[in-house]
Amino acid sequence: MAALNTMEKKLAEYKCETNDAISLKLVRFPEDVDDDGTTFHPEYSHQLFGDDEVAFGYKGLQVQLYYTAGNLSTLFKVKYSSKVNEVFDCVEPDDVEGKIREIIPAGFTCNTDDFVSLLEKEANFKPFGTLLHTYTVHNEEAGQLTYQIHKADISCPGFQEYHERLQTFLMWFIEMASFIDTDDDRWDFFLVFEKYNKDGETLYASVGYMTVYNYYVYPDKTRPRVSQMLILPPFQGEGHGAQLLEAVHRFYCGLPKVQDITAEDPSESYVKLRDFVLSKLCQGLPSFAAEKLHRGFSEEMVKESQEKLKINKKHARRVYEILRLRATDMSDEQKAKEYCSEVKKRLFGPYRKNQRELAKMKKCLRPEELVSHMGQMDTQAQQEELEKSYQITLEDYRRILERLASQA
Repeated sequence: MAALNTMEKKLAEYKCETNDAISLKLVRFPEDVDDDGTTFHPEYSHQLFGDDEVAFGYKGLQVQLYYTAGNLSTLFKVKYSSKVNEVFDCVEPDDVEGKIREIIPAGFTCNTDDFVSLLEKEANFKPFGTLLHTYTVHNEEAGQLTYQIHKADISCPGFQEYHERLQTFLMWFIEMASFIDTDDDRWDFFLVFEKYNKDGETLYASVGYMTVYNYYVYPDKTRPRVSQMLILPPFQGEGHGAQLLEAVHRFYCGLPKVQDITAEDPSESYVKLRDFVLSKLCQGLPSFAAEKLHRGFSEEMVKESQEKLKINKKHARRVYEILRLRATDMSDEQKAKEYCSEVKKRLFGPYRKNQRELAKMKKCLRPEELVSHMGQMDTQAQQEELEKSYQITLEDYRRILERLASQA
């Protein structure tokens, strides 16, 4: 038994956490290659390495996935200080290189010098597609930086190859990511680039992107659905997601055949971003004027936000609640109570639906199942859960209003 424990301990030394072992970079200058300050790591690696996000068989495992900042030409190297089968004859290491090769397209280099030489070609890289929007962001170190948002499709020369490299980031930063079928011409791509200067030339760095699928709506409309959205980690927290989502909304607002814009299985962070952007867009609409907000959610709001901004009823309702909060004096007990009642009325919807479904089920449930379900319908528990949901919602809405105020 002692020998077995010793063996297990020695084998455990050959386990590496893949989120730490994988190093990512967006390289602009040759010195970036050896600068630890430009390195970032995956948030997720379970899709390649399992739920525990561990690679077995190596000591000192280092996986380098470096990209030129614009074209995303790729350096891929796997290094380690020792390998388990060099010590234990009958134990095989995980095929780390093979797993990563499954998601990165052909054409990468494994030689650092060759990769650095590719930086000289970055001046030839230009953003794909049509320019939709230009904006600036103030950076404390670099000053005023300029960004561009472009719309592209798969017919743009060179874009498909570029997109294959770009989408590899999804596996590391979106929990349930999957690659899309770019042969379908109903996909739209929206890309964010930073303009920067190198040796007197203007170059472009990849910042992030969004994919949108155009669904058919009978009889002659389309419903664009956001599928994936990612701002690369070096650029997160700078407002690029909001700029991108707003630009996408404004693009589709100009298309008469678009009914409304939705999202596929949105994350919590995306919902908060969407709430902010749609509130920003709606606050100037006449139907969302302060005096009308106090009269309650109206068909006028639904109609105007849908016709002018392609916002569906569900999202318009959330915008109404956010803007009504701004227009409400919450120190006034009566006004605060009215606002609370209005929000809870929407939040209680799923509970009412659940009650109706349970009522239908009563006839076919066995007694023990019925008792179990009725236990879930405890009124006190529902009220407590509803109050908790309301307080979380209120906190989220206040953050959005703070952000709107900061941009006023």
